[in-house]
Formats: sequence, structure tokens, C-alpha cells
Amino acid sequence: MKNSDALRRDWFGNVRADILAGIVVALALIPEAIGFSIIAGVDPRVGLYASVAIAMVIAFTGGRPGMISAATAAVAVVVVPLVREYGVEYLFAATILMGVFQGVAALLRFDLLMQFVSRSVITGFVNALAILIFMAQLPQLIPGNPGVGLEAYAMVAAALAMIYLLPRVTTAIPSPLIAIVVLTALAIWLGVPVNTVADMGELPDGLPYFVLPDVPLTWETLRIIAPYSATMAAVGLLESLLTAQIVDDMTHTGSDKRRESAGQGAANVVAALFGGMGGCAMIGQSVINVTSGGRGRLSTFVAGLSLLVMLVLLGDLVGRVPMPALVAIMIMVSIGTFSWNSIPNLAKHPWQSSVVMLTTVGVVVVTHNLALGVLAGVILSGVFFTQKVMGMFSVVRTREGESAIYRATGQVFYASVDRFEAAFGPESAQPDPARHVVIDVSSAHFWDISAVGALDKVVERMRRNGRSVRIVGLNRASADLVDKFALTDKTGVESGLAPHP
Repeated sequence: MKNSDALRRDWFGNVRADILAGIVVALALIPEAIGFSIIAGVDPRVGLYASVAIAMVIAFTGGRPGMISAATAAVAVVVVPLVREYGVEYLFAATILMGVFQGVAALLRFDLLMQFVSRSVITGFVNALAILIFMAQLPQLIPGNPGVGLEAYAMVAAALAMIYLLPRVTTAIPSPLIAIVVLTALAIWLGVPVNTVADMGELPDGLPYFVLPDVPLTWETLRIIAPYSATMAAVGLLESLLTAQIVDDMTHTGSDKRRESAGQGAANVVAALFGGMGGCAMIGQSVINVTSGGRGRLSTFVAGLSLLVMLVLLGDLVGRVPMPALVAIMIMVSIGTFSWNSIPNLAKHPWQSSVVMLTTVGVVVVTHNLALGVLAGVILSGVFFTQKVMGMFSVVRTREGESAIYRATGQVFYASVDRFEAAFGPESAQPDPARHVVIDVSSAHFWDISAVGALDKVVERMRRNGRSVRIVGLNRASADLVDKFALTDKTGVESGLAPHP
């Protein structure tokens, strides 16, 4: 019963809006797929066929309804050396292996690694993508470039006006779709001298067909493609899972990240078997889909199917769509994607969060590599978190009768062991040295073998200097760790504890 309810909700709960949104997305996919094919150094049909296959397959296999996946720049930039040195057939083989790696990643629950990506990193990722989406439109806006003149600016302005103003009148049809249809009709009728989709590259005129990559099935082939496949799989999963989180936030719904990982793998395998390159989720097109009303799997499937129909049956007409109309849509996407609240939040949030966000943005924008930017942000988040936890540690010494009591508070782990050892400086150097020392760790926790080693060192040093040492207050987890790894001391009677189960 639950499965049938989910089927109806995901496929038939929003039919009209999903179909219209999917058509808008299909039109926006064309110049992007062509551009990514050019980046990878392959024929435009490789990117277009990939977008068709990935979108249609992920509609069934993905874990985030309403999210759009297709050929992407993030994957395209990775394969440039492979295509240049070995040819497109090795690209297809690498894409199949990419899908296999993503399936294995789903089995190993690599999606759980997203728990280590902080909100600051996600915000930086979103802002960086918004900036990259806008920068990608600049060749169609810079004066002096072919096809860029007053007419192009007028069409961009007209399209933006329709996109933002028409929803105040009616939302029956997505305003980006109206803008594309109206401006295409005007451009054809008036013969406006602007760039068109056909100027981006040759559109395919036939259906994709099933074919196995023409590469030798040898270990040498595997050695060549495996590094590229692993990188493609990692980049694709990273962008897909981050985009899924963003769509979750936009729609206030959840998604199955493990299923999404496996679905991406299946979609990439199918894409390669039909002459396509690798891909992943696209935040720009996903935002277009959601803002146009798309919510279900049907919108993603319609995007792929519409793209196929447009290429096969309406290629000549699609080729005459003016680029300024699509540029306006992508500008809308970049404006809608950017987290504008993050700017005033720079002054409100902790400076560490702001540094992580800005670092993620900077690395992505400079390198155009999403994985590097996210990796930099995650590492920086880890460093700041470690420093924060280190600061939550202290040792206070008091004298009680014949004994010196050292009370440790906080977390003892690899990053705080130096402070831990230094806090137990030689007892003989104290103004009132005692012969008996009690180390009270009832308010502390030992996390790793580095912490146990530090405790070993402190106890051994004090005993070597003629002090008797007793450890009290170890919690159960810390006591288990000490039992297993300590060299100088164990728990039980000697540590002041009864044996624990």
C-alpha cells in the first residue's frame, strides 16, 4: 500500500506542472550539454545523448524526485586528458566503470559521508555554483563577441521581465517556457541577428542506439580508465548528493541518498551504452525544475523524453531558439540559487563559519572544480572543530592533605594530548609538592590511543620521579580503552575502580 501511494505521489501527484516544467528543463539542457561536450572534446551528440539517457533512467532509479541529472561540466573536465590521449571509446568504457564504482559506493553507504559536510560548506557550494552559472553566460553578454549586440541585450531584458512578472498574472504555464516560445517566435519572424542554439554546435538527427565500447578487454584498459572512473564517480556523487540536499531544502521534503547513489551509477552505465558521456545531478536545471513547479519523478522523465523528441523531430526548430532567452533563464537560476542571506550572515555567524564558506566559494570559482572546493571546506571545518574541542579542556591542581589532586575536564584526543601532558608538569616543581598524586578524570573522556598514550606517559613520568599515582573517575568507554591499550596502568583496583563488566 505504501509503495502504491509513493508511486502515485512521485509520478502522478503533480502531472500538469511536472510535464510543463520538464519541457522547460529540456530546452535549458541543450546548450549546456553541447557546451560540456565541447569541454570534454567530443561530438555534441555525446553530451546530448547522455542527458537524454541519464534524465530518463534517474527518474526511475534516483532517490530525489524532481531533481535533474544529465551531462555536467564537473564530469566533463575530468575526462579531457582521457579523450585526448585514447579517444571517445575509452570515455564510454570509463563511464561504465564510473557507474559500477557508484553502485559499490551505494552498497558501502558512502552517502553517510555527507554527515561531515557542514552547513557552511553547503552554502559555499551553492554560492560558488551560482557564480559559475552566471559566469558561463558571459560569452553571450560581452560586447564584441559574435551575435552579441543591442538586440541580444533587449531580448535578455525582455525574457527576464517575462520570467519575473508573468507569475503575478498567471502561473498556469511556467514563465520561462512562455519567454522561450515568445522570443523564439519573434526572433524567427523579425530575423533578429542573435546567437541561436544551432550556433552552439551540430544537433543530432537520429536516435541513440545500444553499442558496447570498442576497447580491448584487458588489464591495460582497466589500468587506463580506472583512475578517471574513480574521479568521475567521486565528483558525480559529491555534486549529486549536495544537490539533493539543496532540493530537499527547497521543497521541504526528504530524499533517499543511498538510492540516489545507486541510481546515478545505473544512469551512467546506461548513458555510456547509448553513446553518452558521464553525468550527475545539475543544480541549475534542478532549480529551474523546482521553480517551474516540477516536484515528481515525472518532471525528470519528461525532461529527458522532451529532449529526445526535440532533437529527433524538432531539431530545426530547436536550433532556432535564441540564446538570449536561455541566458535569461540561467541568470534567473543563478540569482535564485545564490544564498543572499549569507552576505549579512558574514557579520552575524562565527568567523570560522564565514571563512569556511568563503574558502569553498573561492576554491570552486578559481579552479572550477567542485570537489576541490568542497574538500577544502570540509578540511577547514574539521580544523576549526578540532580547535574548538581542544579549547574545551582544562586541568586544575589542588592540594588535599597528603595528596595532590589533578582534576581534568574535557575531551582528550590526538589534538589535545600535548596540553594534557603539559598540564601534569613535574610535581616536584610545584610550590607544595606531594608524594601522592590522584588524577581525577571523572569529567574527562579519552577518545583514542593517543589519549591513552598521553595518560601512560604522565603516570610513568610521575612514578619515575618517586610519586605514587592513582587514577579515578574513568568512565566505562575510557576504561575499556585504557584496558585494551595502556602500557603503564590498567583499570581495576590500581586505578581506584572496581572491575567493570
